[in-house]
Formats: sequence, C-alpha cells, structure tokens
Amino acid sequence: MLAGHRGKRIVLVPTMGALHEGHATLMRQARTLAGAGGIVVASVFLNPVQFDNAGDLATYPQTPEADLAVCRACGVDVVFMPTPSVMYCADRSITMEETHLSTVLCGAKRPGHFAGVCLVVSKLFNLVQPTDAVFGKKDYQQLAILRRMVRDLDIPVTLHGAEIVRESDGLALSSRNVRLTPEHRAAAPTIRRALLEAQAAYEKGASVAEVCRCVVDTLFRIPGVKVDYVELVDAETLHELKDESHMALLAVAAYFGDVRLIDNIELTRKA
Repeated sequence: MLAGHRGKRIVLVPTMGALHEGHATLMRQARTLAGAGGIVVASVFLNPVQFDNAGDLATYPQTPEADLAVCRACGVDVVFMPTPSVMYCADRSITMEETHLSTVLCGAKRPGHFAGVCLVVSKLFNLVQPTDAVFGKKDYQQLAILRRMVRDLDIPVTLHGAEIVRESDGLALSSRNVRLTPEHRAAAPTIRRALLEAQAAYEKGASVAEVCRCVVDTLFRIPGVKVDYVELVDAETLHELKDESHMALLAVAAYFGDVRLIDNIELTRKA
C-alpha cells in the first residue's frame, strides 16, 4: 500500500469507524510516534467476521464522513476505508485462531470473535506493512492476543497500548455508548465507580472473590442491567491469578439493556 516509503516509521491505527475521542487519542499517539518524517495510517473497516451476533453488526453505528474529519484533525496521512468485498474473497478458506488467551473473558462469551480480530489485523499488517500499531487498553484482551500473535508469528510490528479514555463521569468511551437509553447512560458510569471501589479493596488485601463480589453486587442493583462477567485474572496470562505479586486485571462486561459495555482496571497489591 505504501510502496516507496520504506525506511520511514509507519504507524497504523486500526478502527471499525464511528470514531470518538478515544480513537482520536490513539491517532494523536500514533502521530507522536511517527514523528515529522513518519506516516500515520488509520483503517476504518467494520469487520463482519469478528461479530458473533448479526444484530450487533447490523446496529453498529457507521459515520464515514465524520470519521474522515476526525482523521484529518488528528494528522492522519492515509485513511484506508475498504469494503468487505475488498478485504475478503467470497470463497476465503483461511482462518486464524489463538488457543489460550482467547478462551476466557470476552472470548468465552463471544465464540469466533478473536479469530476474526486476528484475521483482519493480520491482513491490515500485510497490506500496510507498518512498523508500529496503536490499540486501546479498553479492549485489554484484544491487545494481549495481538501481542501474542505478533510474537508467535514473528510479525515485525511493535504494538503500543493506549490508556482508556473516559467521559467526565468515568464511562469508558465506546462507539456503542450512543445506543444507551438516557436511563442506562446515566447509570453506566457505575461500572467505573465499582472498579475503583474494588481497586481500593484489593490494595487493602481483599481476596479475589471479595473483589469480584464488590463489583457484581454494585451492578446487580442497577435496574435492567445483566452482568456478563466480572473476573480478576493475571494481567499477562488472562487466566487465574496464582501469584499476587503479579499485576492483576479486573475485567467487567455487562449488558445495559441490549448494549454490551466492557471496562477494566489494572490492580497491584500494595507492599
């Protein structure tokens, strides 16, 4: 895609569109990484193969003109906006599967999702041939899986994780937030408050079960909310936390009506 630009730092920001300030933050970080002589590429592609729910795909917001405006404002040099027929042959028969990190958390609830993520990101890496790529930590499991993909397949791309960008009331920015009812939008910041309360409890020595129960009990008190999972895991392996000297990850997924929201927080025991 970028023939003739070898030797320059090329930083990719993959997105599915409906761009918001969280995406803009990724692009600005990419611009800083690329420097004055480098190139920032943003992909805007609603990837159908990572959706396990056809209804979720059908209702996912698409705002191409606004997306282009965000890219321009953030100093993006190239915007790649392919259609599904450009990205996938009708008779495609190659898939990608990660078999450890993707078996828990969102992967356990959304079969095939991360296989679709790995497939599309690997294709974007092949097409753009970036030196670097930036992903948000809100999708913590996704970043961990892509780091494993890059490691195991010797893909010459350095991955950078960006901190979660939040609304002023603490709600993690997401393209799905626009689908929340006014009542659920008002209640959604409770996720962040519950995570912070759990963080304080963990730092004071609360057990894994106690920390998770703290979040579950808080969310269960919100009308119309269904908890998908609340799990405290090793931040690197995403499986059971066996050594509490390691960094832990407290991850949450919950349905506010029919809108699934995710959030997380990194935890460490205080010495």
